[in-house]
Amino acid sequence: MDVELIHWPAQRERRGRLADRQRPRLLLVATEAEPPRSTDLLEDWIRLPASDSDVRARVRDLHARLTEHHPVVPVVDGAGLLIFERKTVALSDLQARLARELIAHMDRVISRRRLVAAGWGDAIPERNTVDVHMTRLRRRVADVGLSIRTVRARGFILERADDAG
Repeated sequence: MDVELIHWPAQRERRGRLADRQRPRLLLVATEAEPPRSTDLLEDWIRLPASDSDVRARVRDLHARLTEHHPVVPVVDGAGLLIFERKTVALSDLQARLARELIAHMDRVISRRRLVAAGWGDAIPERNTVDVHMTRLRRRVADVGLSIRTVRARGFILERADDAG
């Protein structure tokens, strides 16, 4: 997975979007700026000015860290690939949108309404349509060691398959 380079603080919003999508990123911190506090394994920083070799070394180290802990949480990359624990599965565009929302709330219940908004935007699909797509997504995520459970009258929860109860 590619590490994104972010100019900090100028690209603060981009950092937030990439963090939400769980994309690895290296912050290039302006000379006068304070680096943000973060415990995110997907993020590191270096102060500018920095040599190309120093930036490459930080990117290499971040990538190695990701490989070693690969990834603690699932990631859906820009091509719609779901990556978790060195396993990868391709998702449709709709499945990728649903998976990103589930991942953003990993191990917590997410409402059907929130998933509908993530998957279909302002359109309101029939209840059966949501259930059909969730069933298909369940099969896809199982291939990488994840599970989606239905929590009656509340929504859905994404978790590691070995944690599913």
